[in-house]
Amino acid sequence: MMPMTAKRMVLLLVACVPMLAVLLSGCSAAKPGWKLAWEENFNTDRLDARVWSKITRAKTPAFKYMSADERCYDLRDGLLVLRGIVNDDREADTAAYLTGGVRTRDKHCFEPGRIEVRARLHGARGAWPAIWTGPFDRTPWPHGGEIDIMEHLNYDSVVYQTAHSHYTVDLGFRKTPPQHATARIDPDGFNVYGVDIWPDSLVFHVNGVRNFVYPKIETEHEGQFPFYRGQYLMIDMQLGGNWVGPVNPDDLPVEMEIDWVRHYVWKQKGK
Repeated sequence: MMPMTAKRMVLLLVACVPMLAVLLSGCSAAKPGWKLAWEENFNTDRLDARVWSKITRAKTPAFKYMSADERCYDLRDGLLVLRGIVNDDREADTAAYLTGGVRTRDKHCFEPGRIEVRARLHGARGAWPAIWTGPFDRTPWPHGGEIDIMEHLNYDSVVYQTAHSHYTVDLGFRKTPPQHATARIDPDGFNVYGVDIWPDSLVFHVNGVRNFVYPKIETEHEGQFPFYRGQYLMIDMQLGGNWVGPVNPDDLPVEMEIDWVRHYVWKQKGK
C-alpha cells in the first residue's frame, strides 16, 4: 500500500470539507413540524386556578347539571377525573343529577395550532362526555364557532367530531361541506383526541390518525369559517338530552379520566 503523503492528505481533507458542511447543515437545520407550546399533566392535588375554572350551570343541554360539588371532581394518579352522579340531596340542589366540567375561558388561550387531549371514557346510559372549544374573545355563539374535538354517547365505540358556526347552525348548511364525522375508539382504554386549526381548515384526528377535514370554502354566505382565532378549552361530563337520550341512574356514577392536554404550534423551517 502506498503511504499517504502530506499533499495527498491535504487534498483529501479539502475534498471532504464540503461534504462535511452539507452533513452538518442537514443535521442542524430545523425541520418544519409541530412544536409543543404548553401542556397540562394534572400531576398535582388541585386544579391550577390560573388556568382552569369549574363550569357553572346554564340552560343549555350540555350544562344542565353542572355543579361545583366535590364528588364530581378528583385528581387521582396524575389524572383529572370528572363524574356524573345521582344527586342524593334534592333540598340542597333540585337537579336530579350532578356533573363536573372544567374550562379555560378568560384564563388560558389556545392560539391556532394543534390541541390534543388524552382521555378514557366510561360508558353509561345517558352519558355524554365532551372535549370542545369556544372563541376566547367571547364572540357570541354560534358566530364565534364551536369545535367539538370529541363527543361520546352512552356505550358507543365511536366518537363524534363536529364544527359548528353561524353557517351550520343558523343558516343550516351542514352538508356543504360536511360538518362532522365519527371515528372508532378503544372504548375501554385511553385515546388521544385532537384538532389542528389552520387558516383554511380544521383537521380532526383520533390517536394521531386523521379523521376528517372541515375546509374554509368560497361562499356568498357569511360565518362559514370563524375558527382561525384563539380558543378556550372545555372538558366535561354531561348527562341526558335529546341526542344522547335519557339517563339510567343505575349506571351512575360515571367517569371520564383526562391524562393530559397538549397545545402545539407549527414551527417553520429553520426556526
